Amino acid sequence: MLKKTRISVLEQFNKPLNIREIEIPELSQGQILVKITSAGVCGSDVHMFEGKDPRVPLPMILGHEGVGVVVNVNGEKKTVLGEKVKEGDPIIWNRGVLCGKCYYCVVVRQPALCENRWAYGIHRSINIPPYLNGCYAEHIILSEKTDIFLLDNRDPAVYVPVSCSGATSAHAFEYARINPGDTVLIQGPGPLGIFLVAYSKLSGAGNIIVIGGTQDRLEMCYHFGATHIINRKTHNKEQIKEIILSLTNGRGVDTAFEASGSLDAIVDGIPLVRIGGTYITAGFGEPAGDVQFPWFEYIIRKNITLQGVWVSDTRHVLHALRTVQANFDAFSKMITHRFSLEDATNALKSVAERKAMKAVIIPS
Repeated sequence: MLKKTRISVLEQFNKPLNIREIEIPELSQGQILVKITSAGVCGSDVHMFEGKDPRVPLPMILGHEGVGVVVNVNGEKKTVLGEKVKEGDPIIWNRGVLCGKCYYCVVVRQPALCENRWAYGIHRSINIPPYLNGCYAEHIILSEKTDIFLLDNRDPAVYVPVSCSGATSAHAFEYARINPGDTVLIQGPGPLGIFLVAYSKLSGAGNIIVIGGTQDRLEMCYHFGATHIINRKTHNKEQIKEIILSLTNGRGVDTAFEASGSLDAIVDGIPLVRIGGTYITAGFGEPAGDVQFPWFEYIIRKNITLQGVWVSDTRHVLHALRTVQANFDAFSKMITHRFSLEDATNALKSVAERKAMKAVIIPS
């Protein structure tokens, strides 16, 4: 029986993560001990590392994106699809744990907005039982309320983005009203944007335009269905507008997604949406300041639907999971960098410096 495990701990903001060895506690009823096979390095992890996210309780184990193999289950546990969870099963889980009892869970039926929601690798320090609360570790303990899905035996790293960028983008996509042949604009060619490209393609969109500032990320979007890419570093705002209008008979795009976490993207993107179109912003995970634009001209006169998106829930994880399973070879191209647990700080830097499209940590 395992007695100890190694974890990578954020003890001070902007300081290297430290490796610790700690005791694995006894499982409470319904808890699952999981050996992490791959942990994702998200842009939100970088913001937490830098101290920009007010939710972070130090010391803590970062990592809200995880895939692993079941080591032990205390009691009977089933996936959300009804399969029994047993030792040796490869699994992925919803990073957020919901109460299932509050107004948003029960009445509004928007569990992503649960008042009591908490997430692995974000809200709980290593001082809170069961201590193994994040994915930058050899093991994690999942609570009895965690929603779980079984995986196949293909490369677990490819599934890592499902639980965050995949699920959040699926949530965003619920608000889109995309008809066959529509023109879709996506601002930001990172993991969130790539999932939005894939969903748009599967929904029958015609032109799928991606704007970004990193050429290799932009070019990767072609693998997922993008028809046009625009590098904002080589095209000014007027040139971008001219391209968009030329592709839409002067109208503007039907639906636009902000997937960059940039306030400038919002100001630049809304004018590119046609009258009666939809603008959806999904790229922000923490406070980023204020944005100002002419409300009447941008929103009211154009009768635009403006939609914000916050996190995701279990149905969005399933949407992303099925999309990856059906397009596994394409999504495998997203995983560009792999790091050991000891090298977790460099993994964060690779994402911060945009050297990696998607970096993962392989603990063992």
